[in-house]
Amino acid sequence: MTEKNLTMLTDFYEFTMANGYFEHGMADRRAYFDMFFRRVPDGGGYAIMAGVSQLIDYFENLRFSEEDIAYLRGRKCFSEAFLAYLKDFKFACDVWAVPEGTPVFPGEPIVTVAGPMVQAQFVETMILLTINHQTLIATKASRISRSARGKVVLEFGSRRAQGASGAIFGARAAYIGGCNGTACALADRDYGIPAGGTMAHSWVQMFDSEYEAFKAYAQTYPDNCTFLVDTYNVLKSGVPNAIRVAKEVLGPMGVRPKAIRLDSGDIAYLSIKAREMLDEAGFPDMQIMASNSLDEYLVRDLLGQGARIDSFGIGERLITSKSEPVFGGVYKLVAVENALGQIVPKIKVSENVEKITTPHFKKLYRLYDNRTHKAIGDVLTTYDEVIDSGKPYTLFHPIHTWKKKTVHDYAAKPLQVQIFRKGVRVYESPSVHEIRDYCAQQLGTLWESVKRFENPQLYFVDLSKKLWQMKSDLLEGCRY
Repeated sequence: MTEKNLTMLTDFYEFTMANGYFEHGMADRRAYFDMFFRRVPDGGGYAIMAGVSQLIDYFENLRFSEEDIAYLRGRKCFSEAFLAYLKDFKFACDVWAVPEGTPVFPGEPIVTVAGPMVQAQFVETMILLTINHQTLIATKASRISRSARGKVVLEFGSRRAQGASGAIFGARAAYIGGCNGTACALADRDYGIPAGGTMAHSWVQMFDSEYEAFKAYAQTYPDNCTFLVDTYNVLKSGVPNAIRVAKEVLGPMGVRPKAIRLDSGDIAYLSIKAREMLDEAGFPDMQIMASNSLDEYLVRDLLGQGARIDSFGIGERLITSKSEPVFGGVYKLVAVENALGQIVPKIKVSENVEKITTPHFKKLYRLYDNRTHKAIGDVLTTYDEVIDSGKPYTLFHPIHTWKKKTVHDYAAKPLQVQIFRKGVRVYESPSVHEIRDYCAQQLGTLWESVKRFENPQLYFVDLSKKLWQMKSDLLEGCRY
């Protein structure tokens, strides 16, 4: 998908800080930043990483136009030397990220940027905007898809999304998270996400009768006939007219009708009664789709009530993650290099414990049990540490340090991959279909207790002993 240049889509303070770094001789000092989040939306046990492909597009198109420079000059707060630097700007950072589709957890560096301070600071807004949005929607889609118990879930939210990019990238993220398709034609054209759609109530209203509307649609699209049956009365006219058209129009063509769709009313009750009517009429293969402001809890409740639904169309509560529409990812400085090229850890301290950062340039490992192939927990280490899976490893809670667990017979896998080296892309993004399959496979490595909707089991995110000690020493040595 072709994107316009989004270099100027940043917070203004990125420019004021960048100019300040430049003026104080710090522009090229190497700095390390982590993006991470502090809690999972909806009280969930995990989030789904998404948005890396769009982040790559952004990095590859970073450049300042003459119009950009003229705008900044007009603000009369930036030096000409700084503006000249921006005019000749060339992205030169190293970037690592957790691959899309990976389950991720609070406190983990899901994106790491290292490079000249001006550049590493400047890209903050777009990293957060891109990863926060798609990770939020992919996470919500995962919850909804799991609540459907293997039934088809389609993303129907374009018209409720916050703007065009929210619709397009939201559809992409929803597909990664587990949705089977989308209503968004542009997402199909650009990403190959299966798009589908049949009729709206306006189609039915345009004809003299509901029967005539269904008949015309069946004649036009005999192989993809889904009838919207709630324009007037589901059980008295909608379903009977769908059955009549199936027999009188599709039958002589040798075609079986595809489905009916319910978009209002007591969907559980209506689906049960409609199923009885369709079966009795000789159409047990005619499916029932449900839509109308659904989310994971309503889907779960409908199935728990015995609703006879084969597929779900999920709109605004998915595309906006209506129950919790903000993914709280943050971007923090964790280290700088001194004149000798040594990495100096940095920490942010807060009276709010969850806002205290984990310092230093880090690695992120996931430990898997070799017998069950389930994820045991994640470990943050310093960049130069290696976990030797041939030796036992002791996990401990980074705050409640007396809580410990020693693991044996495990595999340790680094989670981040490098996507840019000195500003040059070194990573080829998988297709969205490959990412979706990878996501499903990775979710299978999590215990069901971690995936509960309510009160999920807390997943281990540990610090290595070396990293924990470094953090403790920095906290002890803070000077105000």
